[in-house]
Amino acid sequence: MLDAIRWDTDLIRRYDLAGPRYTSYPTAVQFNSQVGTFDLFHALRDSRKAQRPLSLYVHVPFCANICYYCACNKVITKDRGRAQPYLQRLEQEIQLIACHLDPAQKVEQLHFGGGTPTFLSHDELRQLMAHLRKHFNLLDDDSGDYGIEIDPREADWSTMGLLRELGFNRVSIGLQDLDPAVQRAVNRLQSLEETRAVIDAARTLQFRSINIDLIYGLPRQTPENFARTVEEVIRLQPDRLSVFNYAHLPERFMPQRRINSNELPTPAQKLEMLQRTIEQLIGAGYRYIGMDHFALPDDELAIAQEESTLQRNFQGYTTHGHCDLIGLGVSAISQIGDLYCQNSSDLTEYQNVLATSQLATSRGLLCNADDRLRRAVIQQLICNFSLEFADIEQAFNIDFQGYFGELWPQLQDMAKDGLIELGRDRITILPAGRLLARSVCMVFDAYLEQHSRQRFSRVI
Repeated sequence: MLDAIRWDTDLIRRYDLAGPRYTSYPTAVQFNSQVGTFDLFHALRDSRKAQRPLSLYVHVPFCANICYYCACNKVITKDRGRAQPYLQRLEQEIQLIACHLDPAQKVEQLHFGGGTPTFLSHDELRQLMAHLRKHFNLLDDDSGDYGIEIDPREADWSTMGLLRELGFNRVSIGLQDLDPAVQRAVNRLQSLEETRAVIDAARTLQFRSINIDLIYGLPRQTPENFARTVEEVIRLQPDRLSVFNYAHLPERFMPQRRINSNELPTPAQKLEMLQRTIEQLIGAGYRYIGMDHFALPDDELAIAQEESTLQRNFQGYTTHGHCDLIGLGVSAISQIGDLYCQNSSDLTEYQNVLATSQLATSRGLLCNADDRLRRAVIQQLICNFSLEFADIEQAFNIDFQGYFGELWPQLQDMAKDGLIELGRDRITILPAGRLLARSVCMVFDAYLEQHSRQRFSRVI
């Protein structure tokens, strides 16, 4: 079975390195200011000519309250009026992008992220969706994957009803931890009842999929109290779960400075939390997809992994990797063909640039032939835990072992350690290595040694 994991503490300690999460290759660390709006327009033209389907990501940066652990691009404010000028510029961006695409290009996937998208009022959400439908070919038969991130403290039955009416059929719910002491330590008080009410509404309104986010490694967490949280979450029966490792980087993320580092669990406790969580979820019938993600066997991600069609992009694991991803809003990232580009991460700059009817593209990267090859290798390993050399050789007209000859000693060491099986025609990540798939991918990352590992979280 694809979800089989064998826990090997020694192997985990040896390969638990800091490294990228590979939502892209090359990663965003490689983005540079040489890429601008001209490159974006060129990529959009190619997308239009090829009539590729689309995936839209819309970033809503506002939150009413700060969560101390958060590393997202957000603006903390109680002033709901700040959304209006932002929405005006966002609508301008939608219009500027859409005029370079063909109305026939279908939007197979849509995702609202943040921040907290439900920071917006009902009227503002209606207005934004109407503008998207006016300029993009959104599906009206409920066949698309249209998701939105929900903070249960910001949503009720009427909110869920509105979202369903607007065409959303997937929700992702931030929960993190149910223990009151942990919640106080990270400034996110959220009851089980609030979360259950949103989930009950989603099920009644026939949302197709419910995802819950958890974080292990937060202050005041113990293996025992986190296991109780996981137990309660299993009772809620989400279709998918994301169980993230908290990376404490207060030098990079200012809100994390409010966390008392003396209250953080030890590395050994974090390992125990992860091991217990995996045992609980697998015991409850969930499959390990990879990179902190679990799904029920009948979920699209689990089915795609069984069929070796699973892909990964800036939205995480996806069944829509064949789409061109258009990022809209402050800090949003697009992936169009071989182009990655990102909007300015500064809200004022984003709004000021769009006020001049220009796009706010600030940096990016255009993949070269080596990037494309390594991207394909990493994608296969991180999604399917295996790689057929012949597939890469045929697609890129190379001899796999010849091209990656200098990496062979590292791969052989991983094989000796029981992380992978290295054959004449394939690499297979073994059950003991599946939690460490990132470490295998890092071997093929041509850029990794150029950067300090402190920019990345640890694998476990």
